[in-house]
Amino acid sequence: MPDTPLSLDEIRTRISQLDHELLTLLAERRRLSVDVAKNKIAIQKPIRDQAREQALLEKLVSDGSAHQLDAHYVLSIFHTIIEDSVLIQQRYLQALANPDNQRPVARVSFLGSQGSYSYLAARQYFSRKQTELVEMACDSFKQVVETVETGHADYGLLPVENTSSGSINEVYDQLQHTRLSIVGELTLPIAHCLLTVGHQDPSHIDTLYAHPQPHQQCSEYVDTLGKIKKVYCSSTADAMQQVADLNQPNVAAIGHAASGELYGLTAIKTDIANQQQNYTRFIVVARKPVKVSKLTPAKTTFIMSTSQQAGSLVECLMVLRERGINMTKLESRPVLGNPWEEMFYVDVEANMASDVMQSALDELTTLTRYLKVLGCYPSETISPTEVSLPDSND
Repeated sequence: MPDTPLSLDEIRTRISQLDHELLTLLAERRRLSVDVAKNKIAIQKPIRDQAREQALLEKLVSDGSAHQLDAHYVLSIFHTIIEDSVLIQQRYLQALANPDNQRPVARVSFLGSQGSYSYLAARQYFSRKQTELVEMACDSFKQVVETVETGHADYGLLPVENTSSGSINEVYDQLQHTRLSIVGELTLPIAHCLLTVGHQDPSHIDTLYAHPQPHQQCSEYVDTLGKIKKVYCSSTADAMQQVADLNQPNVAAIGHAASGELYGLTAIKTDIANQQQNYTRFIVVARKPVKVSKLTPAKTTFIMSTSQQAGSLVECLMVLRERGINMTKLESRPVLGNPWEEMFYVDVEANMASDVMQSALDELTTLTRYLKVLGCYPSETISPTEVSLPDSND
């Protein structure tokens, strides 16, 4: 007699049971990640072992195929799990290196109020550290910096670049003069939406409120709306607040769908950015630098001014290349008050405490007119380990 098929409710019950089992196993794996970190400290082994990660992923892909699981599906799951494990180990080492920074509550300044992208980034960054926030909304990047400099905030969050609109020059200009140190970073996926009061037809919109950066990042979609009035706001939160206050069917704001709900707004068009892969990189600044364990993947950011002689910048960059130091960012900004003189901002994948980075900084000091380290901090961008997938034709 054939088995009686399960009802939909029975299937859903079984799926819920499996989901609960998966969560239990993931929690256990997280606890083991801390044990891994403790062992790596004892033997002074770096947090990331990409050869080990590659071997593990290849075996998981092979084991998954025996269960008819697609290789890309397996990799997408375990890339996320490995990233989480690396960040957990990293936080454990950072807590040991910086015991005075382990606070249950942190005062954090950022651009805009509730619902701004800086607000979302602040919540995500500090939730990873299990730190409660005292949110301090600011009207400008200058105010974010000053709030930390004066001691009214413990940390400030600043966006520095976007994959669609590029570098945020105003922030780089603030970094040129501040005494603060960069102590962390975060890359946040940006999901721009068209937000209105109620379900409006986009063709009826004649006024659009947004911060200049989202305006720029969504310029192609904005052009499809025709000749509309563009109102630039101090933050995304300010744009959403103004649209909510106006309560009119012909006005809209650019913002995140979840943030729009805070202001009673509805997303009538999603994914309106020029690029589908739209990310903003934020930095976290504080009055004191952090110590970064040599076992932790780290970045160092510094600024330098070279002489006006031909090849001066190239000579400085060769210092990094000769030592195998990977540069991830090079940005130039004019030096205020000194016409035609530029300050260069450099991000490298290196720990300032390492011998190779110290050697590079020593040589750069002799080659430049001015050099200042803005910070050395744990890298929160965990690049997935590449794995060669089996040929589907085999």
